[in-house]
Amino acid sequence: MLHIYNSLTRKKEVFIPIEPGKVRMYVCGMTVYDFCHLGHARVLVVFDTVVRYMRYAGLDVTYVRNITDVDDKIINRANENGEDITVLTERYIQAMHEDAATLGVLPPSEEPRATTSMKEIITMVQQLVDKGHAYQAGNGDVYYDVSTFENYGQLSGKQTEDLRAGERVAVDENKDDPLDFVLWKAAKLEEPSWDSPWGPGRPGWHIECSAMSTGCLGNHFDIHGGGQDLQFPHHENEIAQSEAATGEHFVNLWMHNGFVRINDEKMSKSLDNFFTVREILKLYQGEEIRYFVLASHYRSPLNFSDQLLDSARAALTRLYNSLRGMELAKDVTSDDEYTPRFDKAMNDDFNTPEAIAVLFDLASHVNRARDEGNVTQASRLAAILKKLANVLGLLEADPDRYLQGGAAAEDNDKIEALIQLRLEARANKNWAEADRIRDELHSMGIELEDKGGSTIWRRK
Repeated sequence: MLHIYNSLTRKKEVFIPIEPGKVRMYVCGMTVYDFCHLGHARVLVVFDTVVRYMRYAGLDVTYVRNITDVDDKIINRANENGEDITVLTERYIQAMHEDAATLGVLPPSEEPRATTSMKEIITMVQQLVDKGHAYQAGNGDVYYDVSTFENYGQLSGKQTEDLRAGERVAVDENKDDPLDFVLWKAAKLEEPSWDSPWGPGRPGWHIECSAMSTGCLGNHFDIHGGGQDLQFPHHENEIAQSEAATGEHFVNLWMHNGFVRINDEKMSKSLDNFFTVREILKLYQGEEIRYFVLASHYRSPLNFSDQLLDSARAALTRLYNSLRGMELAKDVTSDDEYTPRFDKAMNDDFNTPEAIAVLFDLASHVNRARDEGNVTQASRLAAILKKLANVLGLLEADPDRYLQGGAAAEDNDKIEALIQLRLEARANKNWAEADRIRDELHSMGIELEDKGGSTIWRRK
């Protein structure tokens, strides 16, 4: 049975869907004012893997990942650039989709945007006002009244008294209470706005996710996920406003992935210590970044370093080498020793490091069977390896393509031409020329392996 750590109860729980066989999951997506950084990549990869495994396990998953396409950061960046907000957001939405695809992330079932969800947002704010959970302040903003929600702090474990005493929330004279948060912001000059019962304005960040999630999945759904940094106040506020508006329990299970860290500090744009996915892709393939993310448990901190990405490359090279040149068995039953071990690891709160260890055991046995000339056994084990790896979004590429570094066609043509010249030199016993060509290829970062009169190559 699948066990998942629930941030709300702070323990692993047997996952039982509200509707048997079906899962409704919402994950907070990107605020699109810049390129995705590695912290975003972790969210994308982690929850893509959760969805992949649940579907592999036979569950029908509806996966909703939103886009925040209007907020203060977006408006400020558009003003800095002197461009229309829609032009800015469309550019970064396209970039996000490109990065996600490069990381092997499948598209979500639905991808609502804040700007196309205004009807749902305004309806929810109105429900909160009507029920006495929200009020319009003198400045025209509408605030949520935290004092009206008895269980505020249940997700984060924070006490409202402690928050007030510590004055962690900036003082705003327009609020009745410093903990109150904005639901609707009154329009400002030269900012985008929408008509509402409280005058022209735009939504606060927290209400956007409540409206989009319940709009797509219903008032009560199975799983809500996101980065650990969203647990408070964003997800705490989502619970308060959603349950106050609908009168129903919001989410059964909360999942939060750990931070990405550099030099023991959280990676973030505010600290200016982040790497964009695109910067990393200049040196590493998308699958190598994905492997790097999955090599650590999703709830643990993920420490970034070139050495760990190099390790990811070496690991994938070993796995792909075991599949190289293999004809995979067509009919593979699950009565093997590896599939149950893989499933056990993933059923334990998506323990991807343990699942990956099973892949390496398989690769070792593929190589052993091939070396012993047991082609049938090697073919069967290789098929199981690929099937299980694909559940993690790994080993989906052609082995030669990966091992050759995803090289462009023209690069491949040049390398293949040099290899052919070397083969001709060897056939003519011109060993000096053959060695010279090998050295030239080596200087290009190409390693050769001679097998039975032919030569295969891969990038170092």
